[in-house]
Amino acid sequence: MPDSSGALVTMTGITKRFAGVLACTDVDLTVRPGEVRALLGENGAGKSTLMNVLAGVITDHEGTITVAGRPHRFRGPADAQAAGIAMIHQELDLVPELSVAENIFLGREPRTRLRTVDVRRMAAAAAAQLVELGVELDPNRAVGSLRVGEQQLVEIAKALSTETRVLIMDEPTAALADAEVRLLFATISRLRERGVAILYISHRMEEIEEIADGATVMRNGQVAGTVDPRSTSRQEVIELMVGRAEDEQFGTDGDATAGPVLLEVRDLAVQAKGRQSGRTDPAGIDLTVRAGEIVGLAGLMGAGRTELLETLYGAAPPGRRTGSVQLDGRDYAPSGPRAALARGVGFVSEDRRRSGLQLQHPVGHNIVLTALRSLCTAGVVRPGRERRAVHEQVAALGIKAASPAVPVGTLSGGNQQKVVFARQLLARPRLLLLDEPTRGIDVGAKAELYRLLRTLADDGLGILFASSELPELLGVCDRIVVLRGGKVVADMPRHRASQGAVLAAAMGSTPKGQA
Repeated sequence: MPDSSGALVTMTGITKRFAGVLACTDVDLTVRPGEVRALLGENGAGKSTLMNVLAGVITDHEGTITVAGRPHRFRGPADAQAAGIAMIHQELDLVPELSVAENIFLGREPRTRLRTVDVRRMAAAAAAQLVELGVELDPNRAVGSLRVGEQQLVEIAKALSTETRVLIMDEPTAALADAEVRLLFATISRLRERGVAILYISHRMEEIEEIADGATVMRNGQVAGTVDPRSTSRQEVIELMVGRAEDEQFGTDGDATAGPVLLEVRDLAVQAKGRQSGRTDPAGIDLTVRAGEIVGLAGLMGAGRTELLETLYGAAPPGRRTGSVQLDGRDYAPSGPRAALARGVGFVSEDRRRSGLQLQHPVGHNIVLTALRSLCTAGVVRPGRERRAVHEQVAALGIKAASPAVPVGTLSGGNQQKVVFARQLLARPRLLLLDEPTRGIDVGAKAELYRLLRTLADDGLGILFASSELPELLGVCDRIVVLRGGKVVADMPRHRASQGAVLAAAMGSTPKGQA
């Protein structure tokens, strides 16, 4: 439990404006040693802005910050780190070309007597840090070869490698599977025992209820309330977050009536050319998706969910493919994403910033990118048609942007993901492949997305939905297919699926009768 000896961090009257718009207004926040304090709120509520102030990323703000009784005015992240404050950002801040060890100690490399980098000592220190996290990673391996979840763990090890008294975590489990989440929670428990304060931003209510001692709820840049997540109902918390009663979260009240088989995969296996580090390619997969059906893909990190979706979208590295795939009763083997789109297959990737968006380009440009042909007459894009298409998608998905002309990189993470989603829907796909589509999206936006998926399925769209969040798979999907080692190990209809059954299958201990 938190130490009651006094506050470790006190933020008073924090106010921050961006181009005249208030992102935070007169916010007060107190955190004690050994306390895990959650920050809740919809995208744009001011959570990340407040934490960027504390981490020294934002320096031009009003209000005061006190750490261990000493007032501070941070001139940058280095000042905050010197005061014992570290932040793990939602978007990864790693150098892909450098090794795990080099990323962990970037700018703080141990030196030899000759002032050269002591590579051996740095690797040993990185390995020790990873062991503390319970992570088995080669410290000499290039970070760019790791999967997103593994990169997130490297970010955590990097933050913990300093003398940290306050650790800020912005959606740290967004890219982690359940086993990795358990490792993280165990690490948080060890840190709180040492008196480290944790500020934890998450949209996952079940996580907050499990690990947080208290939760500060923000709405429209202000503190809407402070609650005990263990004794406050989710309904009350969500009402504080959104300022209204929560609608039915998953937007479905029973199994859907599926149509004919849309996608049929039989014994699909891929042998990639060369060694693809960190990949688990399909190794003999059978599955079907019917028109009007939402099929969930579950599995631990490394089970092969992303690789299957990339293969179906023609976006996987080249390799020898065996087995068969049929779409609408016709052979389907796309040579690339453009060919997949031409056959009516859309894909929302797990890493929107690296493979989903052109961050410097306007919101509108990103939305229409894959549907330009449909907006043309005689090969020329019709501006009026383009504007209507963009505004329709912005309204339908509730994308919060000052204008479709602003760079998409200026939007919040959740709104960036909505732009990726809008782009795919504008191409009017028959089959939609989703890889962690709700990563970084707030509770209200998730509920909107779930309802949208059900509406699309009711209109006959087939959806293959990979997620590491079991509650959303169980709430949204008509069937759940569990992968392990690139193979299907269970296929469960909604009424037979449970978190225990899915986890058991994913971990290799499928209960009898569930496979």
